[in-house]
Amino acid sequence: MEAFKCKINKEYDMPVIKVSHLSKVFGEHEVLKDIDFNTNCKDVICIIGASGSGKSTLLRCINMLEAPTSGEIYHNNNNIMDKQNKITTYRSKVGMVFQSFNLFNNMTVLENCMVGVIKVLKKDKKYAKEISLKYLEKVGMGLYLNAKPKQLSGGQKQRVAIARALAMEPEVLLFDEPTSALDPEMVGEVLKVMRELAKDGMTMIIVTHEMAFARDVSTRTIFMENGVIVENDIPEIIFNNPSNPRTREFLKRFMDS
Repeated sequence: MEAFKCKINKEYDMPVIKVSHLSKVFGEHEVLKDIDFNTNCKDVICIIGASGSGKSTLLRCINMLEAPTSGEIYHNNNNIMDKQNKITTYRSKVGMVFQSFNLFNNMTVLENCMVGVIKVLKKDKKYAKEISLKYLEKVGMGLYLNAKPKQLSGGQKQRVAIARALAMEPEVLLFDEPTSALDPEMVGEVLKVMRELAKDGMTMIIVTHEMAFARDVSTRTIFMENGVIVENDIPEIIFNNPSNPRTREFLKRFMDS
């Protein structure tokens, strides 16, 4: 597979995404509390934690699907909270893959991949088809170009969703529990694609309950609880010798297996 290249930041010590003092409040409930972390070029950040810990909300804030209550998010040192920066342009560079696929049911597999390239990137149909074919082949869906989503398995739908995100040629990909809606036998095919993306140098932030995947693939693992980053370290530390007792308790079943 072709390796991904960092389009702007060529140095690993230059954050592609920087989250600074980020908070999110829904009503009287503070879902995210003073979140800080960096994502560098070719990083694979896996965010783990119990349901309700704020993981998905954090990802939605990074993509600006939810407006943060306070704090800053920087993309290549540009503050995306600044109203002068266009959110649509930012989202074209920071793609997102959802747990529920979010494919257009009235479109074919190929059309699903082409539509964003044409509508958002303003590319012509010839280019959109070429780039879509490239990434559908990459995720193993090149034989299903004319199929509609209802004809596909959950794993196939998610692979199309990944190809659609890749067709935008983003600098960063966000994954919100991409395997949680899949039957167990379909999980492996999606994780295989994601492992290949990591191997090829795609910068990713992944919310996941797949602990073995997070341990094996991440460059850094973040454990969240009650809207707070409890621990942020390399996977060798998080999964083998975490410093925080809450991390140890959360991972106890996994570590003992």
